[in-house]
Amino acid sequence: MFSKFLAAVLLLGGTAMAAQPVLAQTGAEQTGAQAEPAQSEEAAPAEDETVEAEGAAADPVIARVDGEDILQSDLIAFIQTLPPQIQGQVGFLMPQLVEQMVNNALVTNAGRKADMAGDPEVMARLAQFEGIIIRQVFLQRTIDARTTPDRLEAAYQAYLEENPPEPELIARHILVETEEAATALIVELDGGADFAALAEENSIGPSKANGGELPPFVAGDMVPEFSEAAFAMEAGSHSAEPVQTQFGFHVIRVEERRMTEPPSQEALDAQLREQLAQEVVQDLYAELRERAEVEILLGQPDGGQPADQPADQPGEPESGTQVQPEPDAGSTNQ
Repeated sequence: MFSKFLAAVLLLGGTAMAAQPVLAQTGAEQTGAQAEPAQSEEAAPAEDETVEAEGAAADPVIARVDGEDILQSDLIAFIQTLPPQIQGQVGFLMPQLVEQMVNNALVTNAGRKADMAGDPEVMARLAQFEGIIIRQVFLQRTIDARTTPDRLEAAYQAYLEENPPEPELIARHILVETEEAATALIVELDGGADFAALAEENSIGPSKANGGELPPFVAGDMVPEFSEAAFAMEAGSHSAEPVQTQFGFHVIRVEERRMTEPPSQEALDAQLREQLAQEVVQDLYAELRERAEVEILLGQPDGGQPADQPADQPGEPESGTQVQPEPDAGSTNQ
């Protein structure tokens, strides 16, 4: 059963790869076998052979069909069109993947020999993909052109304003199952016992191996009971009484109080670029609509009158129809 499913997925993967809206190189451009540029007089044959050998090593031929090479890069592109659950098993499925690529090449060659390149259906589908490619390339180039250093800097400053520094703690804790055990530990700490040593000996939490040390945290990172108790403490102090949460009873020691450091612009570069890309696309849509005539005909009768409105009273409900009020701005029932 799985083999039939796999065969169907691989076939669809090959179809999807053919449909990818990507500006891919032709086989001649990839291999250089059919369209090699003429050697310049200054170029030494030994240098050309070295470059060719390096290219072959970086992208080796994995199969050959009727003299045409199938490269490792072709296999990688094919794998990227497959569902995630199949991609996770490529190590076991490599023979089947290569076989399917060979089958794809055989069918493509057969179609070309049958003069399918000029077939009306093929041409119509190519026109569809041409529109997809044009749209994607135009959008990407617009995004690249408008994502300027000044806009990135402005977006970063806006992020800093929206995410100001906030109090942050460095702390340790000991987690035990009962209030009595936590109280006994506090008595030991009051007597001068080492917190880290007690944590390693008694804590049932995963931080026990680190002497109860927790990663730096802000108030929202912890459950409310823990945060409220910890942020009420001074640096260098431990809990005066056990702190109960859903996990058990905690004894907390605050090592340091400080303010968070904002991330650098470089650390946020990908996030800022994604944000600006969305803004650029929305701005582009608005600009293009201003310069175009757009009619939405879906749901409209031939006369252009909305189907749910009587012709003599546009925009008003029919007699006896209840009008549902819009929800309040603060309503969560959306």
